[in-house]
Amino acid sequence: MTDLVTTSAAARGEPAPRAAPASPASLLAEGCEHERRGRVPEAQRAFERAVSAAEACRDDRALAEALRRLAIVHRRRHELDAALRLCRRSHAVARAAGDAVLEAEALNGIAMIHFVRGEWDDARAQLRRALATGAESEALRARVEQNLGIMANAEGDLGAALRHYERSLASFRVSDDRRGCAIALHNIGMNRADRALWKEADDAFRASLELAEEIGDVALRGQALLNRTEVYVARQDFEAARGSVEEALRIFDGLDARELKANAYKWLGVLYRETGRSALAEARFRTALDLSVEIGSTLVQAETSRELGLLYGQLGRNQETLKLLSSSHRLFGRLNARRDLVDVAGKIGHLEGIYLEIVREWGASIESSDSYTFGHSGRVARYSEAVARAVGLGGQDLTAIRVGAHLHDLGKIKVPHEILNKAGTLTDDEFDVMKRHPVFGIELLAAVEFPWDVKPIVRSHHEKVSGRGYPDGLRGDEIPVAAQIACVADVYDALTSTRSYRPALAHDAALAIMQRERDESWRPDVFEAFMGSVGAAA
Repeated sequence: MTDLVTTSAAARGEPAPRAAPASPASLLAEGCEHERRGRVPEAQRAFERAVSAAEACRDDRALAEALRRLAIVHRRRHELDAALRLCRRSHAVARAAGDAVLEAEALNGIAMIHFVRGEWDDARAQLRRALATGAESEALRARVEQNLGIMANAEGDLGAALRHYERSLASFRVSDDRRGCAIALHNIGMNRADRALWKEADDAFRASLELAEEIGDVALRGQALLNRTEVYVARQDFEAARGSVEEALRIFDGLDARELKANAYKWLGVLYRETGRSALAEARFRTALDLSVEIGSTLVQAETSRELGLLYGQLGRNQETLKLLSSSHRLFGRLNARRDLVDVAGKIGHLEGIYLEIVREWGASIESSDSYTFGHSGRVARYSEAVARAVGLGGQDLTAIRVGAHLHDLGKIKVPHEILNKAGTLTDDEFDVMKRHPVFGIELLAAVEFPWDVKPIVRSHHEKVSGRGYPDGLRGDEIPVAAQIACVADVYDALTSTRSYRPALAHDAALAIMQRERDESWRPDVFEAFMGSVGAAA
C-alpha cells in the first residue's frame, strides 16, 4: 500500500488561491480596535477599507456605519468639512436602507460637528431629529443624552448637564456599553469639577479611568487623565498633576489629537506657574497658543491667553499682562457672539475680575514709593464709579471707567522722582514735564488693545472744558465724558489728600474750591453728578 502524499499548489507549480477579501464587518471591528488603542492612522485606513468593501458588496448598513466612523476620526482631527460630508452621506445611505437607528446615529454625528463649529441651533435641531428617528434604541438615546449634557455644560447650565449625563449613564448601563459608561462618568467628573466638588470629581474620573483601561480605550484614558489634572492642581497635589498631564500628553501626541495636545500644554503651563517655574510655564503656554492658533481652537487660545496673562502678572510684566488679557477677552467675545452662551459670559465676567485686579495692583504699584499718593488711584476709581452711576452710565462704560481710573496716572512712572515728590512749587520746566504724564501713559499702553474705551481716560483726564487743560487743550464736548468723570474724581482726591507740598483739605473746603472752578473745568452734568454722589456722601 502506497502512502498518499499531499503537495501544495505552489509545489505543483499552480497559482496560490487568493485570500478571501476582508468583510466590511471585520474591517469595522478592526478600525474600532485601532481607535480604542489610539492608533488613529490605522483606524482611518481600516474605516476607509470598510467603506470600499461595503460599496463593493452593496452592504448599505455597513457602509453607513463605516462612513460615520470615518467622520468621527476627521472630526477629532478638526477636519470638520470632511467629517460633515461623510456624516451626511452616512445619513443618506442609512435612510435609503430604511435603518432608522443608523440614520439617527448619523444625525447625532452631524449634530456634534455643528457643536464643534459653534452652530448651536443646528446642533440642537439635529439632536432632536436623532431622538425622534431612533427612539427604540437605548444606546442611541444614551449618546444623544450625553451630547445634550455636553451642550448644557458648555452653556453653564450645570444642573441640566448633570441630569443629561446621569440619564446617559443609566442608558449605557442598560445597553451594557462599558465605553459609553466610561464617557458618561468622565463627563460627570468634569461637571463636578466645574462646581469645585473635587472629591466627587475625582471619584468619577477614577471610575472612568478604570473602565477605559479595562476596555483599552487609549483616547478616553488620555482625556480622563487630562481633566483629572485640574482636580490635582486644585488640591495642590502637584506631583500627581504632573504625572497625569504628562501621560495625557504622550497619549495625545500618539493620537495626533492637536486640540487635546494644546489643552495639555496649557495645563502644564498652569502647573509650572503654580510651582514657581515661570520659564517652563511660559514655554508651555506658548506651545499651547501656537497649536490652538494653528488648528483654529478659539476656546483653547482664549483660555491659554488668560493663563499666560496671569503668569506675566505674577512676574510684574504688566503691559504684556494687559495685552494678553485683552486678547483673551476678544476671543471669548468671539465665542459669545457665535454662541449665546451663559458659560462664555461667565468666563468673560471672571476674566474682567482678573483684569480689574491686575490694573488695581499696577495702579497701586505706581504709588508705592510715595506715601503721600498711596491709594490715590483706588480712591479715584471708587469716586469715578459713583459719579458714572449718577450720570447714568453702566455696563461696559462702567468697566472702562474703573480700568481707566486705576491707570490714569500710569505715565507718572516716567516722571523723575524729584519732580513727583518736590515739596515746593514746580518750576515752569518741571511742570511741563509733569504735564506730559498723560502722554507717557498712552505710550506705555500703546501695545494694549483694550476691550473697553480706556485710553481717552488716561490721555484726557486733565483736560478742562475751557480749553486750558492738558495735554491737548480740548474744549467742551471734545473731552470724552469718561475723562471728565475721572478728572472730577482726581481733583477731589488730590484736594482731600495730604501731599508733599500741603496738608489735606477738609471735605467742605475742597468742595468750595471745586465750586469756584466748576465752569472752567467740568461739564454741568458731570459736576452735578459728582455733587449728588461723592459730594453729598463724604
